[in-house]
Amino acid sequence: METTLKGKVALVAGATRATGRAIAVELGAAGATVYCTGRSTREQRSEMDRPETIEETAELVTRAGGEGIALRVDHLDTEQVRALVERIDAEQGRLDVLVNDVWGADRLAAWNTPLWEHPLDDGLRLLRLAVETHLVTSHHALPLMIRSPGGLLVEVTDGTWEYNSANYRLCVFYDLAKISVNRLAFSQAHELRPHGCTAVSLTPGWIRSEAMLEGFGVTEENWRDATVDQPHFVISESPAFTGRAVAALAADPERERWSGRSLSSGQLAREYGFTDVDGSRPDAWRYMAEVEAAGRPADATGYR
Repeated sequence: METTLKGKVALVAGATRATGRAIAVELGAAGATVYCTGRSTREQRSEMDRPETIEETAELVTRAGGEGIALRVDHLDTEQVRALVERIDAEQGRLDVLVNDVWGADRLAAWNTPLWEHPLDDGLRLLRLAVETHLVTSHHALPLMIRSPGGLLVEVTDGTWEYNSANYRLCVFYDLAKISVNRLAFSQAHELRPHGCTAVSLTPGWIRSEAMLEGFGVTEENWRDATVDQPHFVISESPAFTGRAVAALAADPERERWSGRSLSSGQLAREYGFTDVDGSRPDAWRYMAEVEAAGRPADATGYR
């Protein structure tokens, strides 16, 4: 991969695993210095209690060709985030890319459970992790980013604005969280535009995260075996696909044309010409609307 981002500085908030890790690695592969934050370290796991760590992510970034810097940060703690940005400023004097990917709330969502039956504390915690963390991070990081024109803010969510506006997303709290992040990108784009900076929301498709693969009892090498029980998994994509989308956006000198828009990994693959790790270009959101929602048999022909 070309080092199109050499000399650029990125912060990936929520870089421990899955999409966040892949975004950090792909930015590193393009030559960027990437601050990788999260709560799971080799010494201490977050409430998600998974084995992936921010140190591993930073090492992958460096191995890919960039410079990975791992920092344990709770993005609900405004003082921790303030200190993080002060450190980036002191060490780099700039911030070119901010990726708000903090989530870590899957275990808090009671799928297909009505609001009045959903555990309230879990739902409110979900919203704090999904939305408040992004607001806190942007509040502290954007003053550094807007010092120079050309900065990029990526709000990572699940679902495009079009899809989330028209479909119930599993439970009220999850539904509200994901559409909120779409809107957050739109409103931040309005405020960043006078400074020559760009903000977008970006969604992967059905992502083969570590937890997803583990849940299906497969690996990245044999993931198609999961389609026996989950036929529509045929449209799934690796986390690297979204990582490549962010790297392509960050390297595009005309990226401000996207500002305020809701984008998907598949859409940007068509625009920029990158592929997933298997050489395909899965278009999950079009597939879900035209195949899965339409009740058609699982078949990714024409969608990847």
